[in-house]
Amino acid sequence: MMWLQKKHKYSMQFTFLLLFIAFIGVSTVLLNVFPTTTSRDVVMANKETALLNQGNILSSSLSGLERLSADGVSHVMELVVPGDYDRIVVTDRAGYILYDTAPEAAGEESAPLRSARKGVNQFYCSYDGSAFRCEAIIPVMSYGSLIGSVHIFDNDYEQARTIHSVEVRLRSISVLLFALSVLTVFFVTARLTRRLRELAAAMRTVREGNLSRRVKVKGQDEVAELAQTFNKMTDRLESTEELRRRFVSDASHELRTPLAGIRLLSDSIAQSDNMDEDTMREFVTDIGMEAERLQRLTEKLLRLTRMDSGVVSERSAVDLAPLVRRCVHLLRPLAAQKQVRFETELDPAVRICAVEDDLFQIVFNLAENAVKYNREGGCVYLRLCAEEGSAVLRVEDTGIGIPEEDLPNIFLRFYRVDKARSRAIGGSGLGLSIVHDAVEANGGSICVERREPEGTRFVLRFPLLEKKEDDA
Repeated sequence: MMWLQKKHKYSMQFTFLLLFIAFIGVSTVLLNVFPTTTSRDVVMANKETALLNQGNILSSSLSGLERLSADGVSHVMELVVPGDYDRIVVTDRAGYILYDTAPEAAGEESAPLRSARKGVNQFYCSYDGSAFRCEAIIPVMSYGSLIGSVHIFDNDYEQARTIHSVEVRLRSISVLLFALSVLTVFFVTARLTRRLRELAAAMRTVREGNLSRRVKVKGQDEVAELAQTFNKMTDRLESTEELRRRFVSDASHELRTPLAGIRLLSDSIAQSDNMDEDTMREFVTDIGMEAERLQRLTEKLLRLTRMDSGVVSERSAVDLAPLVRRCVHLLRPLAAQKQVRFETELDPAVRICAVEDDLFQIVFNLAENAVKYNREGGCVYLRLCAEEGSAVLRVEDTGIGIPEEDLPNIFLRFYRVDKARSRAIGGSGLGLSIVHDAVEANGGSICVERREPEGTRFVLRFPLLEKKEDDA
């Protein structure tokens, strides 16, 4: 059972190793066979040419005789200088030996001489590792008739030893290279599969919930890139999980506050036997205010949830100037209470493609915050214009401003610069998060900066849809 588990665990390494061994084995065999086979073929081709040429010379010399006889053949062979061959045999038409340069070898032949074919030269050669054993058969023709044949035998030991030596050396080198290749492939695949196993183990750990697990990045290959991607993914997962926990904790805390107020007020009413009508009305009003606060917080959480889920509403062409005026009109009563005035500079030709409800929520939230966090007698400026193909909306106030160290975190959920003051005016820390997500969902961008000499400036940019004729 353990062997099966181990085999399964290392199956990838074994597969790679077997594939490489098969490839290297085939390459080694080809490296050994091709050069030596080619060398043998070259030697045999040279032998064939030399023996057949010599045989043709002897055959031409003998073809002048009307009939082959021992004396006639011997006389002709004395005049012709044959090459340095192991044995030359001349036979008559019936195959009877008339001339033999090595008569002592005739009795050693294990098989009779091959028969000559009329008008056809024949060549036979074999290699047994110790010698090239070649035989050429050339027919002797006289006036178109076969009268005999010339047999030339040649055993080449020197070239055979050379080729055999090359074969032995190639075989030794091939074995050494094969062993080194197998060892190299084994260590490379072992290293590769070890890194993949480490990555797989890290993935299993993350799957079990340990998001702090990281993999050491080694090298610059694809596995290193995969490990780096895994680390970035786990960083993202860990950050997302941390944000989720913080979000749940903050949401629970924010929901607990109005619920606790409602419960406290309702308990006070329930436990009081003779509460006067004015006090009762005040408690009920407070309960309504806390319930309204709870409703607003719930609606914001639901809105954020819809944004996170990727639900996209249908966009349409929206004129920003009328939308900004509508938001200002709705906020004028609140501004009057705070003794804050609005100043607007709106280009009526600015139009973008977006979800109108999202744009209203964006502008309303920013303008409301500019009023709430302003000082008495302050001002809120709303400027809308077109700049370099973008619709630019600036919302500025003369209020308390945002400290420099808090600017990078201002769009985080439940983040409040001054928690006590935010709660006092009904802030939940979700408004700017909703604004940020809504702006990005509609293809825009938002940034925040301090306004000199006082206050805060929000700058929104959206792709400009088209310019309209000013009909004012």
